[in-house]
Order: sequence, then C-alpha cells, then structure tokens
Amino acid sequence: MKSIRQIGSLKNKTVLVRSDLNVPIDQGKVRDSFRIDKALATISFLIKKGAKVVVVSHIGEGKKDTLLPVFFHLKKKKVSCVFLDSYKKESVDKALGELKKGEFLLLENLRHDIGEKDNDEMFAKTLASFADIFVNDAFSVSHREHASIVGVPKLLHSYAGLQMMEEIKNLSLALKPAHPFVFILGGAKISTKLPLITRYLKSADEVFVGGAILNNVLRDKKLPIGESLVDDTETPRAILNSPKILPVLDVVTENHKGVSRTIMPFEVNDDERIVDIGPETIASFKPIFSKAKLIVWNGPLGNYEKGYDKGTVLLLKLLASLKTKTILGGGDTVALVSKLKLEKKFTFVSTGGGATSDFLAHGTLPGIKALK
Repeated sequence: MKSIRQIGSLKNKTVLVRSDLNVPIDQGKVRDSFRIDKALATISFLIKKGAKVVVVSHIGEGKKDTLLPVFFHLKKKKVSCVFLDSYKKESVDKALGELKKGEFLLLENLRHDIGEKDNDEMFAKTLASFADIFVNDAFSVSHREHASIVGVPKLLHSYAGLQMMEEIKNLSLALKPAHPFVFILGGAKISTKLPLITRYLKSADEVFVGGAILNNVLRDKKLPIGESLVDDTETPRAILNSPKILPVLDVVTENHKGVSRTIMPFEVNDDERIVDIGPETIASFKPIFSKAKLIVWNGPLGNYEKGYDKGTVLLLKLLASLKTKTILGGGDTVALVSKLKLEKKFTFVSTGGGATSDFLAHGTLPGIKALK
C-alpha cells in the first residue's frame, strides 16, 4: 500500500478522494466537525501538489440525507469548495474545468445511488471515470465493501490518504503492544465484540468490559441485571473466569419511572436496567492505568444515546490526566472527546467506530486490502 506522500507531481491530474464526512447534523448544521477537520489535511496536500480534487463521501443512510450542511460548514470556515448534486460525467467534468485555484469539488451523498452500498461495478466505473488517481482517506468506512471503498481501487492507481495512514500507524500499536497494556471495550452486542475480547485477553495485561457488553457478562456470572439490554450470546468461560478482567464495583441503573441510582452490581432490581458504569469503578482504575505503557479504548461505557455518559466522561478525564500512551476509538466516545476539547490530551483519537473495532480484531480492513 502506498501513501499519497509517495506520489510525484500531480500537475494536470485529477484525484478522486474518498473522505468520510459523515458527521452529525442538527437542524441543518454540523454538530461535530471532527471528521471534516481530519479529512481536510489530505485534500489540501493534493491541491498543493497541483491536482484537481473531487471529494466523495456518504452521510447518513437515506436519500434525504445530504452533504449540503457540510458544504455550508466548509464555506463558513473559509474552505474553498464547490458543491455538485450530480454524478453525471459531463456535469462533473464541467465543474472540474471551472474550479478556481485552491478549490475542490464536493459531490452529493454517495448513498443516493444504490450502487454504492451494493458495490455495483457500473457505479464504481462512473466514479473512476472522474479521475486519474484514487485516494482512500475514509478509514472509518473501510470495513464496508462498498463501490467507493473496494470497487474504485480496481480501476485506478490507488493510494492511502494522510488520515488513513495515521489510523493504521497508531492502531497498529495495539497489535504488538508495549507492556503493561490495558484494553478497554464498550458499546453493545457482545456477539460482534467476541473476536476483540478474545484477542486482547491474550495480549493485554488488563481488560475492562463496559457498555451493554457488560450486561451479558454480569448475567452469565449469575448476577441480577433486571431489564438491562443483552443479546442471546453466551459469554465464553474463558472471559468469565479470566483474572485479567477488571472488576466492576458499581453501576448506574434506571427504572421505569426514569429514576436512576448508583449501586453495587448485585443490587439491581427486576424493574431496573444498567445504563452506565459507576464512579467507584472508574476511580479504581487509576493505580493500574498509571503504570500502563499503552491503553487502547474503543466504545462508550454507558447508554450514550439516552444521555448516560458520566462514566465515559470520568474515564476520559482520568486518561487525560495520565502520561500514558492512549489511543481512543468509537464514534460516541470521539464525540465526547470533541465536546470536552480533550483531543490533544491523547496520543491518537480514531475517526472510526466499527472500522476501529474490526481493525483491532483483524489487523486490516477490506478498504485497506483494496489498496494493496
């Protein structure tokens, strides 16, 4: 796999860049620009090299989702770009011909065409027809076998963007870690996270499991979980009995009336559900984490969508206070990092959610393989 730093002159060349501009939108405005900010480095690099740049991305899932709020955000930030709601070659060629120095062309949401998610060969050929060179800078979507991720690289000379290279370099630290090494995993669906837990129980010195995944673990340890979110997957004995799994001292619960309380794990009532990790558990980590040489964390510890983020916030603040090399991933976790303005306190903050999990589990992604 080659980086865009290995490209020579790009004068009179057009480059198709697959970015990830899939950011949260609230009332037509960008709520968190983290992914946009990360994408601009590659775009600026290519423009300075003399290339004409066409940027493609998805946002949301349906045809109602549009990249227009991203375009308006860029314009507000004085970024020179032109927006085009068309994938017709003649329209794209015309817009490219009219670009002024320093401008790039941003096309509308890729997922408006069903060929994107279907990895349709004809749609990939349409995208490839716009350019001479392809650059994948969308690490956070590279676990998907979509046309713009794995289809286009078959048709054009392809390179990894700057953010893609940063993601691979930093997340690879977890694959051959310095010790002591702590691995933290949150989020939901233990069934999809078992490869991660299994892998890092072998390589990490300490592992902490939070989020809805913890509910499965507590259930299979015969502790009461009330109406907590779980899936049907049974937690393997190797996980339940592992001395590497850090204990949970307290949890936050909520009942039918919306009343929450912080209690010990064995005190959960039948009408309650576990929604977050308690403060005593987070506080117990400090002496362990202070000695670590590497900490990798993916996924929130509580029900973030319902507003239960205190456990995640407490852990972020704890990690930010340490001098330990720390790598974070998971979309909701990253949103809180941005909100708290803590990004510079960590070694690396990944743009990925599912992609970060998959890379940590397998050491590669379909979008990375496609560039080789």
